Amino acid sequence: MIRKGLINNLTRRDFLKASAAGLGILVFHHQLAGHLKEGERPNILFVLTDDQRFDMLGCAGNPIIKTPNIDRLAQGGVRFEQAFVTTPICAASRASIFTGTYERTHTYTFTKPPLTRVFTDISYPVLLRKAGYRVGFVGKFGVKVEEGVEKQMFDYMKQTSFPYFQTINGVKRHITELEGEYAVDFLRELRAGESFCLIWCPWAPHADDGNPEQYFWPPAVDDLYRDVEIPVPEMADPKYYEAQPDFLKNTMNRTRWFWRFDTPEKYQKMVKGYYRMISGIDLVLGRILAELRRLVLDKNTIIIFSSDNGYFLGERGYAGKWLMYDLSIRVPLIIYDPRAPKENRGLLRKELVLNIDIPTTILDLACLPIPDKYQGWSLKPLLRRGKPDWRNEIFCEELWDNPEIPQSECIRTDRWKYIQYPRHPEYVELFDLKTDPQEKHNLARLPQYQATIEELRGHCQQWIQRLVEDSKKFM
Repeated sequence: MIRKGLINNLTRRDFLKASAAGLGILVFHHQLAGHLKEGERPNILFVLTDDQRFDMLGCAGNPIIKTPNIDRLAQGGVRFEQAFVTTPICAASRASIFTGTYERTHTYTFTKPPLTRVFTDISYPVLLRKAGYRVGFVGKFGVKVEEGVEKQMFDYMKQTSFPYFQTINGVKRHITELEGEYAVDFLRELRAGESFCLIWCPWAPHADDGNPEQYFWPPAVDDLYRDVEIPVPEMADPKYYEAQPDFLKNTMNRTRWFWRFDTPEKYQKMVKGYYRMISGIDLVLGRILAELRRLVLDKNTIIIFSSDNGYFLGERGYAGKWLMYDLSIRVPLIIYDPRAPKENRGLLRKELVLNIDIPTTILDLACLPIPDKYQGWSLKPLLRRGKPDWRNEIFCEELWDNPEIPQSECIRTDRWKYIQYPRHPEYVELFDLKTDPQEKHNLARLPQYQATIEELRGHCQQWIQRLVEDSKKFM
């Protein structure tokens, strides 16, 4: 049920006070943690935002954005500094997160047939439900599935959609607020002792592409950033756009740049709107966390926070995602576990991790078997101090057959980024991330790097062949 004003009672004053103190609306009591023993099933709250890149959090070093609740989760949990999506587009990324598989394996993206049951049958919500969890979903689903599959995946489902402001019972409401209320309703309907997984997928901060205003935020954050000048990124310099080949210039990234960032005034307006939407998510998350505490569920509820892909804010003359640059594929990832001892709190992990690691981790944390068809790794070994044996490279891809978005594939290590474009084999990119973390200088034509390119190209082809073979498991 929708309760008027439930989220609005978190005022801007509350928000700014929490931000200034570096605390969230919910205060975590470390001395109360540890009630859930290893081997017992925790509850899980998984928050997956839309189009929020890795540096759009206070805890990630952004000096302007206000995200006190999320920052507090990082302070008490584990933040992954190098988290990436296997495909930087919402449809394919969300399918990957549900199924633990790459786009090349599940084959789902925009304009494709629904994700088949052979994949949804191994989705982590289905497996959690079979194990006795009550599974709730709120917000943007973003994946087409076969008829009846949503009921197989979720006990409780409240999907939302544009426009951002909707009139409910005669009151104009923002859908982020409504999503928060749906989440609270789910929590209040739980039976005593019932294990749960609540998945909240806010539409925010995704732009409303069909509206010239683009970004819409809850009224409680109206005043945020009004007196701030958002710095224009160095890579918004037109020379970086001009350096691109034509097939990368004339894309949807450029089309949407004109919608959002083509004048200084528009840039300030749009980026502040994007920031406010993220702060609105943080505000509503604080309300959900407070409800967990009120219901005495906070001590055994693991909280995971991430996003479905990154986002360009004018860099390279772009707006959007889709490409293999870090601003497009790199996302925030935080895991807060109330069972963790003090020495495992506030960790910053630098290992390369992926969105397909999230479903594997959820099942592992729930003490459930991980399907052998999953292609991600459990992050559980990274939730404590130490240096476990871990991957040293990742493979990413974007395969949507869209003339405005070039297909691309990449290999990324701690040092190198190699990008290739299947329909433009004459052009590849190589970046030395150690000396060039912003990926400004393509080294691919320099003779001293040809051996590195050939090695990484070989790795890329090996990944493709391996994923093609893995796909046969589902036939």
